[in-house]
Amino acid sequence: MGPGQKTKTKTYCYDFPMVSVTVDCVIFGWDNDGLHVLLIERGEEPFEGQWALPGGFIRAGEEDLEKAARRELSEETGIGSPRHLEQLGTYGHPDRDPREEHVITVAYIALIKRDEHRPQGGTDARSAHWIPMEEARRKRLAFDHDQIFSDAVERLYNKLRYDPLGFNLLPNKFPLRDVQQLYEVAIGHEVDKRNFRKKLLETGLLEDTQEIETDVKHRAAKLYQFNWTAYQKRRAEGWTFDI
Repeated sequence: MGPGQKTKTKTYCYDFPMVSVTVDCVIFGWDNDGLHVLLIERGEEPFEGQWALPGGFIRAGEEDLEKAARRELSEETGIGSPRHLEQLGTYGHPDRDPREEHVITVAYIALIKRDEHRPQGGTDARSAHWIPMEEARRKRLAFDHDQIFSDAVERLYNKLRYDPLGFNLLPNKFPLRDVQQLYEVAIGHEVDKRNFRKKLLETGLLEDTQEIETDVKHRAAKLYQFNWTAYQKRRAEGWTFDI
């Protein structure tokens, strides 16, 4: 300590042991190959070499939870600006982390378009990869990340039914087929094509762009856009998105 420097006096001290806090992120991405989740291969213990959700410890006294989540996304996967980021929940079982200290984690869900981000491992992540949803569901993840991932999938599906956030995963112009596939992958089973698309169009929020797909092997389909301005206006009036 140099001349004139002072130590920071702690006004309040407690006899209770301190706990550590981390953030973990479930990142969903979509493209023509369907819905994927971004997993990392851990580069150090505990669980070195195993699959896990990206995340890490918050910097005490420097950042809040969301800032820490965004930083960890950038450091471990190279993704810095997800289109949608929301808090999923808090997980604090004493045995969830094999390290000596009690580690509580706050989990987040992030939605991005896969074609806009190429993941790259960093810090304690040996590598980062997009994993198809069904394959990810079969993997054994480190810590309690199986439970966090399962909760995130359930949250995503439930919100897709009453919130149009799923359109953050799709291109700006998309065929109805992609919307249907997104919902089917999220819920884990097929939906009735005619009824689903009828209900979707009846919301009045999808605009026909008067364009069709190009460079496709199958029959070219119409392309639509989601009208976010109309949605925000109707939401303010008390209307609820429900498909």
